[in-house]
Amino acid sequence: MYDRLFSPIQIRGLELKNRVVLPAMGTRMAGEKGEITPRLVAYHAARAAGGCGLNIVEVAAVHTPSAPAHFVSISDDSLIGGHKKLTDAIHQNGGKAAIQLWQGSIATTFDPRAEMLVVNDMEFAGKKLKAITTDRIQEIVECYGKAAARCVEAGYDCLEFHCAHNYLPHSFLSGGLNHRTDEYGGSFENRSRFPLECIRAIRNAIPEEMPLFMRIDAHDDYLPGGLTIEEIIEFCCIAGENGVDVLDVSRGNIITAGSVYEVPPIDIPRGFNVENAARIRRETKMATIAVGRINTAEQAEAILEEDKADMVVMGRAQLADPEFCNKAREGRTEDIIHCVGCNQGCYDGFCDLRNRPFITCLRNPCLGREEEWKLTKAETPKRVYIAGGGMAGLEAARVLLMRGHHPVIFEAGDRLGGQFITAGQAPGKEEMKQAAISFGRLVERSGAEVRFHTPLTPEIITEEKPDAVIAAVGSAPIELKLPGSGKKMVCQAHAVLEHEVEPEGSVCVIGGGLVGLEAADALAAAGHPVKVLEMKDKAGEDLGMLRKIAVMQKLGGESVGIITSARCIEINETGVVVETPEGKETVACDSVVLAVGSASRDSSALEEASEKAGADFFVIGDAKRARRAIDAIAEGFDIARQV
Repeated sequence: MYDRLFSPIQIRGLELKNRVVLPAMGTRMAGEKGEITPRLVAYHAARAAGGCGLNIVEVAAVHTPSAPAHFVSISDDSLIGGHKKLTDAIHQNGGKAAIQLWQGSIATTFDPRAEMLVVNDMEFAGKKLKAITTDRIQEIVECYGKAAARCVEAGYDCLEFHCAHNYLPHSFLSGGLNHRTDEYGGSFENRSRFPLECIRAIRNAIPEEMPLFMRIDAHDDYLPGGLTIEEIIEFCCIAGENGVDVLDVSRGNIITAGSVYEVPPIDIPRGFNVENAARIRRETKMATIAVGRINTAEQAEAILEEDKADMVVMGRAQLADPEFCNKAREGRTEDIIHCVGCNQGCYDGFCDLRNRPFITCLRNPCLGREEEWKLTKAETPKRVYIAGGGMAGLEAARVLLMRGHHPVIFEAGDRLGGQFITAGQAPGKEEMKQAAISFGRLVERSGAEVRFHTPLTPEIITEEKPDAVIAAVGSAPIELKLPGSGKKMVCQAHAVLEHEVEPEGSVCVIGGGLVGLEAADALAAAGHPVKVLEMKDKAGEDLGMLRKIAVMQKLGGESVGIITSARCIEINETGVVVETPEGKETVACDSVVLAVGSASRDSSALEEASEKAGADFFVIGDAKRARRAIDAIAEGFDIARQV
């Protein structure tokens, strides 16, 4: 299956077994000094073993003073040995290894101890920064060449030069960022000078037969005076003349709302950047990699079949399922666990320096724990009853089956997937709904017994005496009882998303978190005038940064009004009475939708019955505490690996 996707490709002296590329995604799995860790080795080894054609190791600093902690570095000879272990692991598992050479400019703000090199004098993150000098520019150019030589010694098969996303080479190239007046600024030729010097330094340090890739932005989103696709094409042609072989066509930047395209969430259409890659390929006549929410084998195959690219980046697709390539190649597409573009574990997890030491994945709790959470067969198979067929319960059942246990899912309704399906009812989130449905089918197909329309009760536990019980009963929407509620139609946001009710006329949504905003989106799409009332000073506080940008842009386009710092105190004949810093006012509406959060469902009766029956008892997911799906699924995995 997917003959084009899994056909080999030759680039200079390198043959790749297929057209799938694991891109250089930041993981924060490197050590304090940027050294390669066993965790990072295991992460890459799993994707190579899963059938990926080329693993590109994440942004690797070439310059020690500006190398942030826990970002990979190749800036010193002492690091070569660790990289050799990594390339050996990729090769031993059937893959090929590349590394992305990088100088991060303002992105080094992740580590306040790292030097921040910038193209111009500027203020950033509360600091006044001086423009990099011409002497320092030459130092960085030399660092690229020395880093490239180390990569050859470490056993990499090819290299990638990062010239995108506001990092230092892109900052010089872009007229929207580069305001220098010396030989490195002004004209397109001058702005191209530094990145071309870096390319030549890399090319001169590596063997003739070694390919050189370059990551570029298709253009500069939301950046006045920024690069156009025509300028990118012109630069790529010159870069090709200087030794670049392959163009890795990304999009997005880290200083404007264009960041939403760098790690695009579910709100951004799948394959949104493919036509840019196709045009650049056509006009440069260079080998090109398509990038941007390509997460199914069917989609990837179509891109290649239509001759829009030579290879495809499938990054988060392989975070969610490291066996993606093997499953697709063998025709087991129904068994693939697909990325849903939630960004909770990869992007949000990368940015959450306080709570998450490295990235993870909502759909794959093992990401970053490939060795420590490796599953083992249970010594004694157990009959495990799971109360609730949501995502946490399904994940627990899946892992229990893999370990040889006998899970039985008790689902009060007629479907599996729980609130993940509800979330997938919001406009633009069909992928999430389908992922939940597909996951339920996978668990059933794997051998789990499912009893629909059958909530787990203390009586069942007492009578059937399972060995263990897992309560995954989830949470229920909180009922907000405001004075005067009987004067308007009042319903829950979940009921709106599930199309169980249709509010009348104009609507006030009380609660501006994720659920409230998505209910507002659904209502606006159905033609209702909508206002969102949020008690906090900002709406969307429980959304990750990129999803928040996308959701707010969409709501703005739909003219959804958002009133913050608004405490709802009453419903009257006219609308909802709110108290704001300016005083009381009535927000007019015909109907009210509640989205004020959820509370865990009580599982104490199940716990008591389990104790009497001698069964081990566990609580996971929202039944433990109402949170995000990433936490619920991780708990399902963790408990199931210990039973």
